[in-house]
Amino acid sequence: MEILNNIWLALTTPNIDLLNIIAIPATLLEYFIMMLLFIYLANISSNTKQKITYIISMSFISLFTLIFIPNPYNIFINYLVNIALEYLIFKPTLLRSLTCSVISLIIINLLTALMINPYITLLNITSNELNSIPIYRLGYIITIYIFAFAIALLIKYKNIKLDFSGDEYLDKKNKVIIILNLLLGIFTIIVQSITLFYYVDKLPVIITFLSFISLLAYFAVSIYSLTRILKLILTTKKLKSEEEYNRSLRILHDSVRGFKHDFDNIVTTIGGYIKTNDMEGLKDYYNELEDDCQRVNNLYLLNPEVINNDGIYNLLTKKYQEASNKGLKVNMSFLLDFSKLHMKIYEFARILGILLDNAIDASSECDEKIINLDFRDDTKNSRQLIIVENTYKDKNVDTEKIFEKGTTSKENHSGIGLFEVRKLIKKNNNLNIFTSKTDKFFREQLEIYY
Repeated sequence: MEILNNIWLALTTPNIDLLNIIAIPATLLEYFIMMLLFIYLANISSNTKQKITYIISMSFISLFTLIFIPNPYNIFINYLVNIALEYLIFKPTLLRSLTCSVISLIIINLLTALMINPYITLLNITSNELNSIPIYRLGYIITIYIFAFAIALLIKYKNIKLDFSGDEYLDKKNKVIIILNLLLGIFTIIVQSITLFYYVDKLPVIITFLSFISLLAYFAVSIYSLTRILKLILTTKKLKSEEEYNRSLRILHDSVRGFKHDFDNIVTTIGGYIKTNDMEGLKDYYNELEDDCQRVNNLYLLNPEVINNDGIYNLLTKKYQEASNKGLKVNMSFLLDFSKLHMKIYEFARILGILLDNAIDASSECDEKIINLDFRDDTKNSRQLIIVENTYKDKNVDTEKIFEKGTTSKENHSGIGLFEVRKLIKKNNNLNIFTSKTDKFFREQLEIYY
């Protein structure tokens, strides 16, 4: 009986030591729920290692700041570190990460604001008693976490998620404006939390409620506007892709009409070589005919159904037209689902654009102007391959030195392209680039492992 009395006494009287002990499992539970809110809203997949790393890291940092930074000012550090860790560990885009972090914080803070006044009033206690007596504190945080967990499950099973398709197409100016807006919102949430800590028992419930509801409404409108902007940008990109596709179809149609018109002449010419047994002439004629057939085949492949990413499709059609205008022969093969690339589309487009620019520049200087592009999924080795091969003039090119900053064999060029490629490769632990050359072809092989 005495043990039970001692336990009850410890729970119902101010006890900082017991509060510190309770803080350990409470912090673990808090960041578990924060993680669920984040990954469900962001609609990202995560493994057990990432989840454990996030929960342990944030719990340790939160407990560390609780010891060395006075409450509630430790909230400022905790929120900023939380946002940084969610971005670094789960690896969404920056915009997706910030938006979902802000929404997660709003949910937790809104629950805190809405429940604290009724809780204090119901138990007839002060905010000081709430923060110093373990039983009151324990009941309060359990109530908040139950509601927060219920919201996380609702988001998951109702499939509530934010549509961020198109965020990679945002220009730098708009992206900066949106990110600054979200950072300002995070700062506002922190100020609201600190204010609530000091004046919760002095402010009427209605004032606290209206304060957070107005903040919630502001963010709801901001996020709605953001999703509309992203949809508009994505629609614009799709229209551009359709324009490129229509241009390719017109060229393809004209080429097919040309073949149909010349079909009788082609057959007659082939018959003439056969009748005279001129095999060398027939070979030369066939090679010329094969080039025309390859051009038609390329135009057929330049199809948004084959290249199923609008940004990559626009890039490839633009580079193909540029190569064609310079008289280059381009051979292409697509055996890759671009919607399932295991790297960021923005970074992939940068690397591919640099490799294509270099290939076009190098092969245009040669007598035989050829570029071979091969996109395929090497499932046996769990990797995706992008191979850019081109004829080249400088047979003494150093395949290692070309990735150094400032190295270039072209006039009026900075030599920064392949240096940027190497930086992007090093930034991602699942990427590799293998450079090789033969007497005829210079070859870059980008490897994306999964």
